[in-house]
Amino acid sequence: MQLDDLYRRVIMDHYKNPRNRGTMDEGSVTVNLNNPTCGDRISLQLQVEDGIVKQARYTGEGCSISMSSASMMTDAVKGRTIDEALAMADKFSSLMKGEPVDFEEYEDIEALSGVGKFPARIKCATLAWNALRKGVVSE
Repeated sequence: MQLDDLYRRVIMDHYKNPRNRGTMDEGSVTVNLNNPTCGDRISLQLQVEDGIVKQARYTGEGCSISMSSASMMTDAVKGRTIDEALAMADKFSSLMKGEPVDFEEYEDIEALSGVGKFPARIKCATLAWNALRKGVVSE
C-alpha cells in the first residue's frame, strides 16, 4: 500500500467515524467559525480546567478534509496544556505550508500533509485549528 492510499484511508476513517463529534452540556467555551469560500462550518467546544484541555467536541458540516481535521484535532489536544495545544496548532500550520513536521503526539494528523499541495483546501484543513486558537485564547 502506498503512503497516499494510507493517508486517504486515515482521512476517510476520521470523516466516516468522527472522534469527539457532538456537544457538551456545560463548562465549556464555544467557538463558531466558517469558511465562506466553500461553506464549511464548525462549532468547537472546549472544556479547559487548570490550563489543561479536558474535553474537546465539535459539530459542523463540511468536506472530508475539514471534518476529519476537526476529528483529529479534538482527539489530539485532549489532555494537553493550552501551550501544548497551541504548539500543535503551530506545527499544523507549518505542515500546511509544506514544511517537514513530525506529529509524534498524534500521527494521524500527518495524513493531512498532502493538503498543502492544494491551496484552496488549506482553509478547510485549518478551520478547526483556527477555532482551537480562538477558544484557548478566550479561556
